Amino acid sequence: MDALTLLTQRRSSRAADLDAPGPAGETLTQLLEAAIRVPDHGKLGPWRLLPILGDDRTRLGEQLAARFKVLNPEASEALVALEAERFLRAPVVIAVVFRPVASEKIPLWEQQLSAGAVCQNLLLAAHAAGFAGQWLTGWSAYDRPFLEGLGLFETDQLAGWIYLGTPQRAPSPRVRPALEEVLLTLPEAQRR
Repeated sequence: MDALTLLTQRRSSRAADLDAPGPAGETLTQLLEAAIRVPDHGKLGPWRLLPILGDDRTRLGEQLAARFKVLNPEASEALVALEAERFLRAPVVIAVVFRPVASEKIPLWEQQLSAGAVCQNLLLAAHAAGFAGQWLTGWSAYDRPFLEGLGLFETDQLAGWIYLGTPQRAPSPRVRPALEEVLLTLPEAQRR
């Protein structure tokens, strides 16, 4: 698949529609290496990757369900069970962590954009390798105690959970804006 076709045809598949096999071994390593080939002003590397594989998905889901129950003591057992299964939706889950670097020269905003580019590169690389993925956040991406339980620093943020696997069905069509709707032009005074 040529690069432009890849970019114009890539679609997110619902995490619930992803199944084994997921990327593993050298293929997963290649996807992760591709993910970090992003614009990175100042070469700060303001991101980290945390693969969640195999039985770790179950253990992390149990921790998530326990935290959910603390936050929602009246939640039904069915809702708690859904949280416990959250990381079992796909065979591979990658936590993309935004880890800001103190810099007088590089604004925080640029570092955040770089972390977002890691998420997008990971999705593109997975698509190019014949897999599919979905970039999600949800409440767990913003829950400090849960994130710190993963070993993240107090200043870290979760840019996204990237679910990867083999799609079990084609993703549903998604309406995209027409280019004319989002294309800006310089004001006339600027073009003289």
